[in-house]
Amino acid sequence: MTTPATVQRVDALADVRAGDKGDTLIVAVLARDHAAYRHLTERLTEDVVAAHYGELVTGTARRTVQPNLLAMVVELPGVLGGGVTGSPALDGHGKTLGYHLLSLEI
Repeated sequence: MTTPATVQRVDALADVRAGDKGDTLIVAVLARDHAAYRHLTERLTEDVVAAHYGELVTGTARRTVQPNLLAMVVELPGVLGGGVTGSPALDGHGKTLGYHLLSLEI
């Protein structure tokens, strides 16, 4: 069982999977247990996540919580800079950008 203390990295509480839709990065956060899920839903808001990605976010971030799955999905518009067909970036799908979220302390 995870024991959320005061401040922890997301990596200690959850796993992530990332995907894309156009230039929007979509990150699914899957809590390791109920305690971790409560901690994540209280502190990992769309504003906190958007601030972590900084200037890459060009629109309003959106978070959808899935309590039955102990998960949430965060959509971050603009992060992929045009997406797979519109960006010269090596990671047009944003798969590695999901790991960036694991470094966030909440």
